[in-house]
Amino acid sequence: MGNNIKKLPVIMICESLDKGKLHELAQKYKINEDFLIRNYKKGEENFWAEVETAAGEFKTVKEALERFEKEFGSYRDEMEERCFFIVHKENGRVIGTATAWYNNDFKGERYGRVHWVGIHPDFQGKKLAKPLLAVVMMCLAKHHDKAYLTSQTTSYKAINMYLDFGFAPEITDDEAAKAWKYLEEILGRKIISIY
Repeated sequence: MGNNIKKLPVIMICESLDKGKLHELAQKYKINEDFLIRNYKKGEENFWAEVETAAGEFKTVKEALERFEKEFGSYRDEMEERCFFIVHKENGRVIGTATAWYNNDFKGERYGRVHWVGIHPDFQGKKLAKPLLAVVMMCLAKHHDKAYLTSQTTSYKAINMYLDFGFAPEITDDEAAKAWKYLEEILGRKIISIY
């Protein structure tokens, strides 16, 4: 597929954060023994910025740090509970991150949010994303009944994983429907008719 994928925005919603199902997923998707998942600690913004930059979200670490400060600077206490890192045990390097964030006014309600999921390209494909997402979803379920996330068609592998974790397409207009039809083609999976 590679670079020929069109980048179209998508929104996904999980209307029920079922703690029992999430616990099962957390048991099913244990992290590889060479890695561990731990919480962010104040002062570790650089780790977040380095992973998100390597994952292609930002051009520079400086730009990523500015975004972190803008979005989370006033919420560092909450970030210590809600932001997670994957650490490579051998060298202590942070190689992945995801945040169990929230939005107090999504569709007029308070929703949890799977936010800023990123794994360093050197470590993608090593079955690390599902254990990380399971931890994030368990954290969200402590505080929220439902959650959402935003993504794009270029992240089709992640979208496939989110579907498996109970997220469904949010189709509010023709553009969203086109994006999901496109994802069905890319993934070879029926998505829209299910929801």
